[in-house]
This record gives sequence, C-alpha cells and structure tokens, in this order.
Amino acid sequence: MDGVITRVGALLRAVGACEPAGASTTDVAKSAGLARPTAHRLLSALADEGLVDRDLRTGRWSLGPELFLLGASAGNRYDIADQARDIVALLVRESGESAFLSARRGDETVCVHAQEGSFPLRSHVLHVGIRFPLGVASAGLVILSHLPDRDIDDYFTRVDPSLQWGSPHSEAAIRDRIAATRRAGYAVNPALLVEGSWGVGAAVFDRSGQPAWALSLTGVETRFKPARRRELGALLLEQAHQLSLRLR
Repeated sequence: MDGVITRVGALLRAVGACEPAGASTTDVAKSAGLARPTAHRLLSALADEGLVDRDLRTGRWSLGPELFLLGASAGNRYDIADQARDIVALLVRESGESAFLSARRGDETVCVHAQEGSFPLRSHVLHVGIRFPLGVASAGLVILSHLPDRDIDDYFTRVDPSLQWGSPHSEAAIRDRIAATRRAGYAVNPALLVEGSWGVGAAVFDRSGQPAWALSLTGVETRFKPARRRELGALLLEQAHQLSLRLR
C-alpha cells in the first residue's frame, strides 16, 4: 500500500509540474519513474476520482477539480501567500526584479506565489507550482543551508540532485554553496539552472524556528553583479525577518 501511495504522489506532482499546458502519459511516467502502462492505469483511476483530468482531444493530463477543493481546505492551514503578498510586492517595487515565495515540502521546494518585476528583461526559471530539490535554486539552497548538519547529511543519503540537474548540483558543490550561504545569510544561484539567470534567496522561519519558506529574487546576470547581490541579499533578509515575525 505504501508503494502505491508513493507512486500516486509522484504522478500528481509530475502532472502538477506541467500545469497549465498538461502532460502526456509518457512524460508523466518518465518524471515519476514508472512504466508507461502503470502510469496510465494509475492516472485513469485518479481521473475516476476527479483528482486528474484528461483532455480527450490531446490526451494530456492536468490536475482535477477534486484537488482544487482539497487544496482550498488545506490552504486555510498551510497557505501563507496572503500574509506574504505585500512583502513580495515590496521586493518587486524596491528591486525591479521578479519576486517569489517558495514553501518547503519534504525534500523539495515548491513556488507558491510570484510577482513579475518591472525591469523589461526577466528570468523565467520560476513560476507558481514549479518544484526543485532542496539545494537547487536559491530558495531550496537557503532552506537546506539553515537546517541542522544532521538533517543535511540525512538529506544527501536520500537525494542526489545531480542526477537531474548535473554536476554543478553534486553533493560536494552544494555543500560548498551551503558554507557560502551560512556566511552571507542569504543564498545565491549563479545561473546554474538557466544560463544568464541569477537568483538570491532568504529563509523564512516558522513558529518553531525551522526554515519552512523562502523569499527570492531572480533576474538577468547583468543586474546581479557582486555589489548589487549584497544589496538584494540585505533587502531579502530584512523582509524575510519581517515575514517570520508576522507568521509567529
């Protein structure tokens, strides 16, 4: 039973990562690490429950209406986007860059709120719903960096981000960036996901002092020179602290 639940969870995350365009059965199966017939069987069962939908014209899968209803109920407990909306807007206004709020979900981060910046050249790495392993992108890196060393060690026994994201995301490389993040207080993604696209992130802490969310700014490399990275890092740290206090 646990294995079925794990596979269903992987399928739903794979479908969600392809919103709003939808995903083919082959793409979902590959992302979830399942054989295509198994993925199709499980997706069909989920469709019967309203958890996914299938476009009869294209055959692509998308998240279903039942998930919206369940999500609306869960949002009352877990969604902090409304409480962070003005802070994200302030980050955009002060920096001109695109700003994001990401939440930790187990060994991943998921972007839950975004606002585009005013600068005409923008980075398009992040969007609402996209997921990354901890240590990947500035949000995941800053959250991982603020975990206790034992939790970081345990994480690397379960997850190898380099399998999907390449050698710049090896354990050794991420540990080097963890050390740099701890020194600075904020994390920097130096165009490791998309060429020319930089990000800076700061952790937001829950009531127990755990890094549960992150605020981040992304933009083109020419606007993320060292002096400005320090300015953006200081701005993020200040606003992340304000949001942490608000959530407590």
